[in-house]
Amino acid sequence: MVYLEAFGYVAIALGLSSLFALEAYMQVTVKLFAIFQETFGKDEMVLDLPPESNVTAVFAALVAQKPDLQQWESVLRYAVNLEFVSPETLLQEGDAVALIPPVSGG
Repeated sequence: MVYLEAFGYVAIALGLSSLFALEAYMQVTVKLFAIFQETFGKDEMVLDLPPESNVTAVFAALVAQKPDLQQWESVLRYAVNLEFVSPETLLQEGDAVALIPPVSGG
């Protein structure tokens, strides 16, 4: 069995002639603010997500890496390409997603 990755597709070659695409992924850029920026130590990151992923899939991917972030779920606001959106909004290849927790300051 030979594993190949090309153009965002993962395929398994069985023998020499049969290729089966398992799943395509899309890339989104995640803009991190406040606690998310502090936790990851950077202001943005790129995630590979399955097609048809919604905005909450971004949050779930971050929580999978840093479970302490789960506590922020109920107070987060989301934006895609500089517009506020609902958590159920479907994402597209190349979208920029911002996770915006409440902030305070003066």
